[in-house]
Amino acid sequence: MKLEGVHHVTCITGNAPQNVEYYTGTLGLRLVKKSVNQDDPTVYHLFYADENGSPGSDITFFEYPNARPGRAGAGMVHRIVWRVASTDALDFWQERVDGGERGDGVLRFADPEGLEHELAVVETEDEPLVADHPEIPRDVALQGFDGVRAYSASPEASRAALEETLAFTPAGENTWEARGGERGGFYAYDPAPEEPGAMGAGAVHHVAWASTMQDHEEWQRRVAAAGLRPTPIIDRFWFHSIYFREASGVLFEIATLGPGFGVDEDQEHLGEALVLPPDFEHLRDKLEQVLTPLPKPRARTVSEA
Repeated sequence: MKLEGVHHVTCITGNAPQNVEYYTGTLGLRLVKKSVNQDDPTVYHLFYADENGSPGSDITFFEYPNARPGRAGAGMVHRIVWRVASTDALDFWQERVDGGERGDGVLRFADPEGLEHELAVVETEDEPLVADHPEIPRDVALQGFDGVRAYSASPEASRAALEETLAFTPAGENTWEARGGERGGFYAYDPAPEEPGAMGAGAVHHVAWASTMQDHEEWQRRVAAAGLRPTPIIDRFWFHSIYFREASGVLFEIATLGPGFGVDEDQEHLGEALVLPPDFEHLRDKLEQVLTPLPKPRARTVSEA
């Protein structure tokens, strides 16, 4: 039983209109679902991904309007790493994001609220998960997640849970890979800063790892048996989820690869309207009055590049 890499990464924004413009405009992702936080439905939950809304490419945001800036600290993911195909892609993105920091095969930069991203040239047989955008040729576009980096004061404390419970494979110093039959992704620790973290705009709320539907109940039992106190399985309508904290304090989710975002919207029109799971539909009139007005997502023009 193996996890299929990163399913999604969920973050906080204090400015949903700016967030939409940046992730659909600058980064060229597709807004594939405009919904609400199912634990606090007065708050947006925005999902950006490849053209099909695939797990492995899905970065999501809760909007808390005018939230104070967040700060990554021990027990928090501090950087999201995306795959690109070549150093030419890094050149393209360095110009598009107006700077950033280049390293050996990587480009690091932050979004308008300080959320750190890294683009890495990765050779892999995993399917590239690409969104269509008129300004971004497909050969340089983001190809989905490669992994995430977190801060830990004691990485060794997490080793048993990562290797024995979650079946991650060691892949270097304080680095592990979750690889299933179709896809993989890494999880790595960096030394924690002295200053404690603070949840807020530009911070990562949690990272989700992908499970097949048939394995999900067993993952919940396995995590519980390891003493990590997972939640019961929660039906999020587009996927099923369990949540728990690993020993370094990072909030993990294990989310299923289905049913997917197409169960309640036509594929051609994902993300265009506010979509509520059935249990929340009775709140629509109230929510439409309190949610922040958003710009329309980018026009879905297929690049000819």
